[in-house]
Amino acid sequence: MKIKTSIPCSSDLVKSKHTYKIKDQLEVIVHVTSNPLNLPMDELFLMAARINKKRSFLFVSKVLGKHIPVHPHVSLLGGAALAVLLQQDNGNPVSVDLPEMVQAIRNPDVYAADLYARLKQSPLLIDQPHLFIGFAETATALGHSMYEVFRGSTRYLHTTRESIRELHSILSFEEEHSHATAHRCYALDERFFQGTQPVVLVDDEITTGKTALNMIRDLHMKFPRSKYIVASLLDWRSDADREQFTKLEAELEIEIVCLSLIEGTLEVIGSSIEYKDEAVPSVLADDEPSTLTTHYVYNEFDHIEVTSSNTIGDLNLNPYVSLTGRFGLQYEDNQLLDKQVEQAAAFLKSQRTGSNTLCIGTGEFMYVPMRIAAEMGDGILYQSTTRSPIHPSHEDGYAIGYRDAYTCPEDPAVMNFLYNIPPGHYDELFVFMEREASSEASLPFLEALQRTYTPHIHLVYFSPPKNDVKKERNS
Repeated sequence: MKIKTSIPCSSDLVKSKHTYKIKDQLEVIVHVTSNPLNLPMDELFLMAARINKKRSFLFVSKVLGKHIPVHPHVSLLGGAALAVLLQQDNGNPVSVDLPEMVQAIRNPDVYAADLYARLKQSPLLIDQPHLFIGFAETATALGHSMYEVFRGSTRYLHTTRESIRELHSILSFEEEHSHATAHRCYALDERFFQGTQPVVLVDDEITTGKTALNMIRDLHMKFPRSKYIVASLLDWRSDADREQFTKLEAELEIEIVCLSLIEGTLEVIGSSIEYKDEAVPSVLADDEPSTLTTHYVYNEFDHIEVTSSNTIGDLNLNPYVSLTGRFGLQYEDNQLLDKQVEQAAAFLKSQRTGSNTLCIGTGEFMYVPMRIAAEMGDGILYQSTTRSPIHPSHEDGYAIGYRDAYTCPEDPAVMNFLYNIPPGHYDELFVFMEREASSEASLPFLEALQRTYTPHIHLVYFSPPKNDVKKERNS
């Protein structure tokens, strides 16, 4: 990908123009109108071509820990940066200033761990109750990491694509431009959404804002309140999109506040790029196979005994981890989760065999693996699997160099992807899976992991060993 961009000084970063040429077929022109952290664009994202007829390109975040491996504390501080913006917008004091945040994001090996520890030890005091909601799958960890640095009367829940048999989704809404549209909200406490406190909707990127508007409309119909906040890393709404927010404010007699690290508008020139599926490389018989080690950290975490069904009717009887955010969290839960993460991280750190380690979350299960990765020592990068289909390319400056597709262990009807793991690059992988699937359903994922040619692969399950599940279910 060819990148042509102005090189602004710090004072010019707030308003600047950047032009991105993607595979010589697409040109995306970004007009930045707000940049409160004065972050250069290349600190936040790279560009790629998206395999989606509704939207042909993707801002691939260098903060989220999804498609690009990052220092785990950078992802955690991405949410914390949004928390600081919210605190400032509310007129409340902050214990960390924005230049410190920028310094930590840009130099994570030196500053990030210490800054994150300070925020955990001295959280931001929020002056009134707030309810935080992170959007699946990409912003589950971003929303959690924004919520967790506040203290006071706060709640958090992330939406989910999962279909849980024993629970009723209190809220449901659609994400119109996505490859996976249905969002569900499974709060164990049916009173979770009640109250008049502001709601903070957290997403990695706002392009049109339709997802947020759909959520606000459904939430307001069932649990009305006067203020909603939409927080995102990037906000690219057009004037027409912003007008839709204004219209909804007037219609529902509410206030909607939007906060982001970068705000601007887009011009897109060119057409979608056709993708020809590549042959998936095989693991050859004479290749040195990876050493597979299985770890169960079930005993370190609390669980909820509910089950799920996927789109083809298969059942998974394994329990879910209770404090991920899928079932709702209160501020009082944070300390318990911190302890559980610390215990699991100490054990897994002791199992490391190399110095160049990649930790991989799976799908929506991002925040807990990210937290564990942040406590496993030096030489750790973090990313997650994803549903998002993206063109790979080895062009300079292009976001996605390596791509492997496989059927999702939880739902074989859904394709998942691993990105940017060069063959043989890491000493070891730690792959975090909330619930163990059947051996047959897991095989395509294990084969994709083998194709990374990583010497040692650790499979980390948060559900009990299969034999233990059968005993529990048959007792």
